[in-house]
Amino acid sequence: MIRTVAVDVILAAAVAVVLASMRESYQKLHYVTPIALIAPLLLGLAVLVRSGFSENSALTWLALLFAGFTGPFLSHATIRAARVRQTGDWRSPGERGRPAEREP
Repeated sequence: MIRTVAVDVILAAAVAVVLASMRESYQKLHYVTPIALIAPLLLGLAVLVRSGFSENSALTWLALLFAGFTGPFLSHATIRAARVRQTGDWRSPGERGRPAEREP
């Protein structure tokens, strides 16, 4: 009974983190960190409380480790793709006309 309540509270906290992080287009990607890191950790904690130390919880934590490692790369690629779609180039307007610097 206590375990079920604890799992429900942890999952509700994860949902609250996700809902509190929603903003506008580019701001959404800046607020992805709580969604990509805190909410999955809370989810993993809920699985650990529910199943204890088991194969299921170990696989969950392995998947969370992978998601935590790849999340920043996915965010960067997404913001770059959105900028290319919006402006036609990923660079800022000041960098577009500037020639590339060459090393001596």
